[in-house]
Formats: sequence, C-alpha cells, structure tokens
Amino acid sequence: MSTASGRQPLDDAAAPTRDHGARATRTIRGGLRVSGTTLDDYTGRYASRVHGMAQSEIRALFSVASRPEVVSLAGGNPYTAALPMDELGEMFTRLLSQVGAEALGYCPGQGSIALREALCGVLELSGIRASADDLVLTTGAQQGLDLLARTFLDPGDIVLAEGPTYVGALGAFQAAQADVRHLPMDDDGLIPAGLEEGLAALEREGRRAKFLYTIPTYQNPAGVTLTEERREEILAIAERHGLLVIEDDPYSMISFEGAPPAPLRARAERGVIYLGTVSKIFAAGLRLGWVLAPPAVRDKLLLAIEASILCPSGLTQEATLRFLTEMEWRQQVKVFNTLYRDRRDALLGALGDYMPEGMTWTVPGGGLFIWATLPEGLDSKAMLPRALQERVAYVPGTGFYADGNGRREMRLNFSTQTSETIREGVRRLAGVVAGDIDLRDTFAGGAA
Repeated sequence: MSTASGRQPLDDAAAPTRDHGARATRTIRGGLRVSGTTLDDYTGRYASRVHGMAQSEIRALFSVASRPEVVSLAGGNPYTAALPMDELGEMFTRLLSQVGAEALGYCPGQGSIALREALCGVLELSGIRASADDLVLTTGAQQGLDLLARTFLDPGDIVLAEGPTYVGALGAFQAAQADVRHLPMDDDGLIPAGLEEGLAALEREGRRAKFLYTIPTYQNPAGVTLTEERREEILAIAERHGLLVIEDDPYSMISFEGAPPAPLRARAERGVIYLGTVSKIFAAGLRLGWVLAPPAVRDKLLLAIEASILCPSGLTQEATLRFLTEMEWRQQVKVFNTLYRDRRDALLGALGDYMPEGMTWTVPGGGLFIWATLPEGLDSKAMLPRALQERVAYVPGTGFYADGNGRREMRLNFSTQTSETIREGVRRLAGVVAGDIDLRDTFAGGAA
C-alpha cells in the first residue's frame, strides 16, 4: 500500500532504531544495513561561511529530472553527443602516446603557456587583445568565480548582479558571505538606469559595491543580450564610479543570428576582468576555463590556485590545446549552433502552440536557455511537484535570485533534448500551467 507521497511505508524490520536520539540504523532492500547520524555532530566546528551555503535549485532537481521518463528542460549541459567521438578518440590516443607522461604529471599553476597562447587566438576572434601572461587557467569558469570571490570579497561586501543571474555565481558569492544586490534587466539586458540607481542607493547607505558581475551575452538564465549602446553606457557608468566589472562570457560563440556584440573586455582593457570556458565549444567535462586579469590580480589568483588545487589538470590542458590546434573546432561550433538553433526554434514554437494566455518568454539569439514568466498568481516553485508528476522538469526562477524573487519565473533549456521531445515536454508543462490557472481562478472566485 502506498502513502500519499507515493512511497512504500517501512515495515517493522526496516523502521529506524535510535540511539540517544542521534544515531539511526535501518534495513533497506537486499538486507543491507545503513548507519548514520540524524543530527550533525560537527555543527559547532564549522566556519561561519558554511552556514550560508545552500544546495542549488538545479542540483536538487538532478536525481528526479534525470529519470528516463521525465522530459528535462531543467539542465544546462552542452550536447556532447554531437562531438566527433572517433576523431576525439584518435586525438586522445596520439596525446597519450606522444606526451602522456608529461600530461599526467603536475604543471605550472598558471597553466600551459602553449594553451594560453592558443586561447589568446580564440579571444582575438571576439576582438579581445590579450597576453598569455595575463591568462590564468582554471578548473572550469566556476573555479574562476570562486577564486575571484575569495580574492575580492569579505563577509558583508556587496556584489551587484543582474536579476536573475547565474546560480553558480550566487553560490560562490554567498559562500564568501557577500550581499548580492540585483539590478533590473529587460529584453535588451542590464538596464543602465538601474545600475545608476543601484549605485546611488549604496551611496545613500554610505557603502560601495566591490564589483558588478554580469553575463552580457546570451545571459544565463534569461537568454537576453546587452545591446551595443548599453554596453557603452554600462562601461561609462562603471568608469565614473570606479566600479570593477567581472564579465562572464561562456555563451558568446553559441550564436544563432550572426555575431554577437563585442565583449565588454574588447571595449575596455582597464576595469574589466573576463571569464571564459571551453565547456560550450568543446566539452564541459574537461573542466577548463580561464580568467583574464591585470597582473596584480593574476598574481593573487595564482596564489589562491596553488593553495587549493596546486595546478589545473595537465591532461585537460593538452586535450584542449589539441582540440584548438589539430581539429576543425570552428566547424564543430557551427555544428553546435545549427543543432541548438533548431532546438531553440522547437521550444519557441511549442511554447507558442501550447502555452495558455498570460505566459511570456524571452527569444534568445544564442546560448542554451529561455526564461519564461507564468501568468499572474502562479508560483513556479510550488508548481514544480505537479510538473514532475506529469514527467516534465524545469528550474524555478527563485534559484537565480539571492533575495527570494522569481516566483513567477522559470528557466527552460533546449540543448539536450530532441525537437520532438521538447515539444512533448512543453505539452506536458502547458497542461500543468493550465491546471494551476484553473486552481487560481477557482479560489479567486470563491474568495469573491
């Protein structure tokens, strides 16, 4: 017999037994016995910053959204199955036979000079002039965010960020015990007047922001892109106020409608620290990113890297170098772009065909995400269990805010599912939305 939650009740043999209220032992299928504490014996030993850490909305969804019967629009993975696996296999074989011993050993903390030079060539395609000396290789761009947070932020410091913003950045800033203040966006990206007002509000409080964190191109999660005009305005405002800008740019090469505007770092070499990654143009599993920073900041980042991981992976660096120098990587990016554009169009088409009136969404020119807003009175987080029951997943908008906003919003991903599966997922989701609208209207009518 099932309980209301759908779980099987424990029989007497599987019920937990407690010792002094702190330790529990239970039997699970197969007769395996598992012991563990029900209370945290180390609470008084943790650093204060640990208490501000929380599981992200996305990671909490993984165990459910990864089930084969669930159409997941919740992830953010690149579609690595589109890579030429046979060619990559040959490349890795050559790598190991030619430089395997070196690649499997330690390397300099800043990373391979040959790869840093190759990445400077990649950056030049976006108009960024860079020296290999100013690049620091990291274990994904996420480590770059963590390093910058640890380098710049003390507890209570203020970070300005778009609202919504990347959940991984929120995690890094909150782990550093920073106070994240969100700035308004629209379909053209960060609103310059909102930045001015945010800075003025801080001045009235007698405070300053340590930096502005921004994803100006195909933003995660909103999918919007900062216009050319606004890029110049944002940089001018930052210069007037002495505001450091951290530009996160993982998606600019995933472009569906021509080249995007030049990065902020291509327009201003001073006052902009730039984060990049190969996760979207090659493979996220390699965990390779970089920070382009002034020499003084670079040196502090290197100290932080050496204290945490000693050095980035030599094998990952060598594989990335060969991808950029031996393979047709630009053609591979075109393959990704065609694939993602078709899937974006499938998602947009399905939203238009199935979603009820009052639902709105962004139309991204690149990247991996669409940001949708539910009709008035609906709550994406409260709706999620019903969506999962209908075998479709998304990420509630609250996960992309530090202040509890985003109740009506959700992030939808189109990179990993086929166009047909995307349409089916949206059909299921539309039914859930329609059901919540009926509930809203029923209770509103009863209240009247």
